[in-house]
Amino acid sequence: MTASTLRRPLANSIAVALAAISLAGCASTSDEPTRSTRVASTEVPYASTYRAYPGQPTALLGATIFDGEGGRIDNGIVLFADGEIVGVGPASLAIPAGYARIDGAGKYVTPGVIDIHSHLGNYPTPSVDAHSDGNEATDPTTPEVWAEHSVWPQDPGFSRALANGGVTALQILPGSANLTGGRSVTLKNVPSRTVQGMKFPGAPYGMKMACGENPKRVYGGRGRAPSTRMGNFAANRQMWLDAQEYADGDRKDRDLAKETLAGVLDGDILIHNHCYRADEMALVLDMAKEFGYKVTAFHHAVESYKIADLLREAGTCSAVWADWYGFKMEAYDGIPENAALIQNGGACVIIHSDDENGIQRLNQEAAKAQADGRRMGIDIPDEQVVSWFTLNAARAMGIDDVTGSLKAGKMADLVLWNGDPLSVYSRPEKVWVDGAMMFDAMDPNRRPVSDFELGQPGEGDVK
Repeated sequence: MTASTLRRPLANSIAVALAAISLAGCASTSDEPTRSTRVASTEVPYASTYRAYPGQPTALLGATIFDGEGGRIDNGIVLFADGEIVGVGPASLAIPAGYARIDGAGKYVTPGVIDIHSHLGNYPTPSVDAHSDGNEATDPTTPEVWAEHSVWPQDPGFSRALANGGVTALQILPGSANLTGGRSVTLKNVPSRTVQGMKFPGAPYGMKMACGENPKRVYGGRGRAPSTRMGNFAANRQMWLDAQEYADGDRKDRDLAKETLAGVLDGDILIHNHCYRADEMALVLDMAKEFGYKVTAFHHAVESYKIADLLREAGTCSAVWADWYGFKMEAYDGIPENAALIQNGGACVIIHSDDENGIQRLNQEAAKAQADGRRMGIDIPDEQVVSWFTLNAARAMGIDDVTGSLKAGKMADLVLWNGDPLSVYSRPEKVWVDGAMMFDAMDPNRRPVSDFELGQPGEGDVK
């Protein structure tokens, strides 16, 4: 499937949000002729209805470019039009007629930031019980549930992630109460009335699994299995045995849980596994071999540095924090040098959030992890570190063929930073999603605001 095919099925957005951000030419319905008309197949349940907002051909001039693939161009040019990157190169790159020119001198350009581990929409702000929809903690294995069926598009966290963190795409995962928490969903970070209007077109589903203390605590505390790590593995292995039987059968009788599991065994759904300890990650890799699936990424993974060689051989990424440790026993051996040691071992590093605040500063978290590595003698170049919150995340989410780096033909998802993105003093100045400027720090009218943030009318207001 080509980048163009994935990009064009793009969706409805919130009428109020459109007015709030005052995007030129955007404040009309999804039926407007200026928006892309190729939509996702209706044969797919809950299919993406995302449509790109309109943009204009643009040339970013004179900025330092980190392309997300390890490349750096000083005083470079990025060209994009019709939702795609057209060209990336030095100052001598020819600029076609009709392109708007933006001076990037002294500034930096990166691909849009991607968060592989978020619960926005499922645990939205404000954090009250009425909004707590991330864990279906009624059974240790719930592969039948889909995170998207809990996502609240009005969560203010989405616009804050865009404006403060430059986040253009994110994966929403179920929580980690269960051994198998259900399907994840990948979203484009744009205003929309519905979650389908945010769904990243063509992105594969993921399936969240968890090992260790969380499922032990949730179910062992209720006097129910599993209450031990060996119980966790026994339950998982039986689940996969049952799934193999279903996958090998005719699949005529629908079973929502086994449909998801069969999708994993078929290679269509990616496994994202919450796991902290190195010994458990090694056991999970063995279980994946036993039943014929692949672990795409271990999340949190504070002990990945101990088994970087095993992760490299398995082609499994580690989605980690910069320095979270010690908040429970399985995090006790977390060290701030984790990311640098994983990188140094030749394995894949991703910086993730798991938090509505952390998603606003993934660039800073990556810089902290880089600095911790440097202090122990591992010097990772800035242009490589940028891949930790761009291309590597896209790869583990199965969307790297269309986003995650600044490369001709890919989606024009990019951020213009007002300074070095690995500096605590830098902020996104402008953010584009599919070539449409969705945020401009210099223009108050280009700051998305959800219905929820608009507040309620006062008693004296007209009802």
